[in-house]
Amino acid sequence: MADYRFLRSMRLLKTDDFSSVFSLRLSVSNEWFQLLGRRNGAAGARIGLVVGKKTAKQAVARNYMKRTIRETFRLHHEPLAGLDVVVRVRQRFGRSEGAQARAALLQLFERLPKKCRASSSR
Repeated sequence: MADYRFLRSMRLLKTDDFSSVFSLRLSVSNEWFQLLGRRNGAAGARIGLVVGKKTAKQAVARNYMKRTIRETFRLHHEPLAGLDVVVRVRQRFGRSEGAQARAALLQLFERLPKKCRASSSR
């Protein structure tokens, strides 16, 4: 049976964790999101979120986007096993565009591990 909990160990919490992902610069993107990734040496995936005020001025909108991303990660984190991932929101989305944004995020979840594997083989 699959474990669908979103544990503290599945989150990037410290500035150093975010910095190490940003410094490696392995990224995939589309119109909605930019995903930056790095191998973490662990079995599970960890996620960090960046939703700036330039993307959405109101905290309600930023929080909705973060909840949507966390929920998508919680349900579909298997392809990202062994990676630290930072998700940057590039374009604001609300409830009406939520399904499109989730589909775009899932596509990036599939592409990022391939890019990380390719870079680690060099």
